Amino acid sequence: MEAEVAEVAAAAGGCDPAPGQELSVAWNTVSTGLVPPAALGLASSRTSGAVPPKEEELRAAVEVLRSQGLHSVLEEWFVEVLQNDLQANISPEFWNAISQREKSADEPQCLLLLLDAFGLLESRLDPYLCSLELLEKWTRLGLLMGTGAQGLREKVHTMLRGVLFFSTPRTFQEMVQRLYGRFLRVYMQSKRKGEGGTDPELEGELDSRYARRRYYRLLQSPLCAGCGSDKQQCWCRQALEQFHQLSQVLHKLNLLERVSAEAVTTTLHQVTRERMEDRCRGEYERSFLREFHKWIERVVGWLGKVFLQDSPTRPASPEAGNTLRRWRCHVQRFFYRIYASLRIEELFSIIRDFPDSRPAIEDLKYCLERTDQRQQLLVSLKAALETRLLHPGVNTCDIITLYISAIKALRVLDPSMVILEVACEPIRRYLRTREDTVRQIVAGLTGDSDGTGDLAVELSKTDPASLETGQDSEDDSGEPEDWVPDPVDADPGKSSSKRRSSDIISLLVSIYGSKDLFINEYRSLLADRLLHQFSFSPEREIRNVELLKLRFGEAPMHFCEVMLKDMADSRRINANIREEDEKRPVEEQPPFGVYAVILSSEFWPPFKDEKLEVPEDIRAALEVYCKKYEKLKVCLVGLSTVQPTVSAPVMFAQPCTCLVWHLQRSWPCSQKVGQLSWLQPSQHTTFISICGILGASPLRAAGVPEGL
Repeated sequence: MEAEVAEVAAAAGGCDPAPGQELSVAWNTVSTGLVPPAALGLASSRTSGAVPPKEEELRAAVEVLRSQGLHSVLEEWFVEVLQNDLQANISPEFWNAISQREKSADEPQCLLLLLDAFGLLESRLDPYLCSLELLEKWTRLGLLMGTGAQGLREKVHTMLRGVLFFSTPRTFQEMVQRLYGRFLRVYMQSKRKGEGGTDPELEGELDSRYARRRYYRLLQSPLCAGCGSDKQQCWCRQALEQFHQLSQVLHKLNLLERVSAEAVTTTLHQVTRERMEDRCRGEYERSFLREFHKWIERVVGWLGKVFLQDSPTRPASPEAGNTLRRWRCHVQRFFYRIYASLRIEELFSIIRDFPDSRPAIEDLKYCLERTDQRQQLLVSLKAALETRLLHPGVNTCDIITLYISAIKALRVLDPSMVILEVACEPIRRYLRTREDTVRQIVAGLTGDSDGTGDLAVELSKTDPASLETGQDSEDDSGEPEDWVPDPVDADPGKSSSKRRSSDIISLLVSIYGSKDLFINEYRSLLADRLLHQFSFSPEREIRNVELLKLRFGEAPMHFCEVMLKDMADSRRINANIREEDEKRPVEEQPPFGVYAVILSSEFWPPFKDEKLEVPEDIRAALEVYCKKYEKLKVCLVGLSTVQPTVSAPVMFAQPCTCLVWHLQRSWPCSQKVGQLSWLQPSQHTTFISICGILGASPLRAAGVPEGL
């Protein structure tokens, strides 16, 4: 570049020496005034005693260059000289100062070293930066031709960052990250102390486990929570001042984001993860969003100190404001993503503890609305269910209980019920393979199962969802402005309104796709309770039937109503017969009472057909009961005769056996075995068990086989 200027000067001096000499003097003035003499291979102004030219002299020299058409190459020459000086002198000198970090073990020395190194870099680049301002000024005045003032500055700073940090040592990045992490802790500690010496983060929160633990740890620790040094040697205030000076230097060199962005990002990520692990893991009963939003605002205040330099003497620029908004969005997005990942990882436990864990579900819902982690949730939850729930070691009752909790929790998380439909499909598929699933669900509906008690509460709701109509209508009773579309992962072949309106019972019944299985199971359960449990409550059974009619419809539950009516009629008939017997003289009363249940066989579940030949005394008592019943019957049809052979469950043989043994305590061995002839083979063991209870040990001594 200088050779070109010399050729132009020689050409001008060929005609007239004066213009050529004037041009040479002007170029020397501009070159020595815009760049340090050492960059041109000259002696420094301090050793030579020369005085740098003033701005007026430089401007006059530029006018001379402009008159000869050389003003167009001035910017290019300036950038070329700066690049050569950076590569040859400034950059090696800077990294040589940084390399002394290996001898500095503690953070205060590292911070001083970093401040000295960038201070040295500032002193070497300061002449160039001052000249850059002059060039921009002359460009705005039209004295120079080039890329424009803004373009020249951008070119210079881009070249500066490219040369200095072309290959950044890893030790430098580690040192910067370590120091910025300390800067954040020192800043947070200064904010915690507040003006009155209190910790605003702990005010009103000492009831939480984390706050108490951290509060007492800070009180008992001999180290400062900010700088990590002994409290007697705390250097927090000094650290804040030195970081402020470092930020000023980096801001002036336009290296602030280049040097600190990666370190700040890593520090924020690390601190956020640590804080979340310490505070949130395993805590489901309270929300952490508001607390973390306040903490993020304090972090943004620290970012303002790092990037804005928002002091009274240096107001924040629009570019700095944009930088701060960008960092705030970055911190918030990172928090939402990490917090959602934590809650997704714990979602199985959160569902298990619902409704106590409802705050955690609501926090997760808030985060999922701002992140794209639905697929991560589905994969994680399905894996957790298959690993921790769906295996033979878990009772069916426990699986149903957790499925009910999942329905409640995931309805809060996703009102569209798409997450529940997709993630819990393995539960529904696995329950279909369990033989006792229907029985456990029906027992829960009737309040006979402790583990699925929520089903009884669900059944007793005042406005239940009917299973008779199927709820296939797509009509939405809500306001049009309240309509919300289904998520993109929803099955388009399934009804949206049906999915959203399905309750717990309808979802459980839909496991098998038919309500007939549950109705038949309830009939069997009701029959067993009515016939074999003498302490059943008629009012409770009537209430259950009425509630089930609201769910399953009137017609399917008609059989159960007839069964309850049979029991009521039987109690009334038995009471009337007993009252009639009590009115007779004592010698005319039967030796023992007979209490029977008259069943409408077409409406009861089929019983096991066992023919029982009863002893003569019992047969006579039954015949007497039949005659009394014939007198009392009014509107019953088809029960005018009763056969001597009685069809009854096995339990009927037990009182008969006891009665036979009661009538005669001493039996020859052959007669004992002969009495077994009226028992079925399946009832022999019952007979022997009852005899054993009554003290009939001589039976086995007499030679009755053990297998009977």
